[in-house]
Amino acid sequence: MPARHAATLPDGGAEDFDRLAPAVWNPVSNAVVAAADILVGERVLDLFAGTGSGTVPAAQLAGPAGRVDAIDRSTAMIELAAVKTEALGLGNVSFHRVEPADWVPEEQYDAVISCYGIFLLDDMDTGMDRIVQMLRPGGRVAMSAWDDGALEPFGELLLEVLRAVDTERIEPGGPGGEGIDPPAAPVFVENCRRLASADCLQAWLAARGLTDITVEKLGLAVPLEADYAWSLALGSGYRGLLPDDAEALARVRDTFVGRLGDDFVLNADSLIAVASRPEQ
Repeated sequence: MPARHAATLPDGGAEDFDRLAPAVWNPVSNAVVAAADILVGERVLDLFAGTGSGTVPAAQLAGPAGRVDAIDRSTAMIELAAVKTEALGLGNVSFHRVEPADWVPEEQYDAVISCYGIFLLDDMDTGMDRIVQMLRPGGRVAMSAWDDGALEPFGELLLEVLRAVDTERIEPGGPGGEGIDPPAAPVFVENCRRLASADCLQAWLAARGLTDITVEKLGLAVPLEADYAWSLALGSGYRGLLPDDAEALARVRDTFVGRLGDDFVLNADSLIAVASRPEQ
C-alpha cells in the first residue's frame, strides 16, 4: 500500500509532506533533474510539482533566460514551493494550480520532469501520451517511480495498527481494509505497481512512443525518528486512513511509533528514468 503524493490530499498535509523533503524528496528530485540534463534557456514543465523539490533545481539550471511551469492540484503545495523560489530569487518559475488534463502550455517544452507524480494522472497512459505531445521533438522526459518493495513495511505496519486501534473504521475487507485507500487511491496504487521495476517502467515509456530510454535504480535508505515517521503518515495518502477523532488519532500515533521503534529505516528505493520524444 504505497503512499500517495500529497497533491491528492487536503491542503493540510503540505507542511508534513515537506518535512521529508531533505531526506527523501530532494535527493530523488535532484537525480530526476540531473537525468533531464536541463540546459540554460530551456523551457521545463514540472508535473505535480509538490513543494518544489524538482522545481528549484530545474529553475536554477534553466537560468533567467529559461522558464519552468510548475503545476499541481494543491494550493498549499504550490504556495510553499513559491515561497522557496522567491527566497532563492528565482524569477523564472510560474506556478499553476491546475489539473494536468486542463493544462495548455504556451509553447512546447524542452523537458518534462515529474517526481513520483506520473502515478497521479487519472488515466496514466492517456495522460502521459498528452504530456509527451507537449514536448518538442527531441525533448526529454525524466521521472521517478517507486521500486518494488519501497515504503514497506511502513505502510503495512500502519494499516495493522489502524486495524488494532481503530477497529470501528478499519476492518479487514471493509472500509479502509486490505487494498482500500482514501478516494482515488486504488488507481494510484495500481499505477505504482505497474511501474515498479526497471523493465516495466522502460516498457511503459516505450509504449508512449519515447526512445533513448534509460532507467537507473537509486537505493535510498532513510533513518526516521518518530516525529518524521509520523509526518510521512500525515503528509501522504496514509493521512486519509487516519481517524478524525483526536483521542483515536493519538492512540494510533503512539502505537505506531512504538511499533516502529527507535531504529526504523525507511526503504525509499526508487527508479530514475529518462526518455526522449523522437525527432520528426
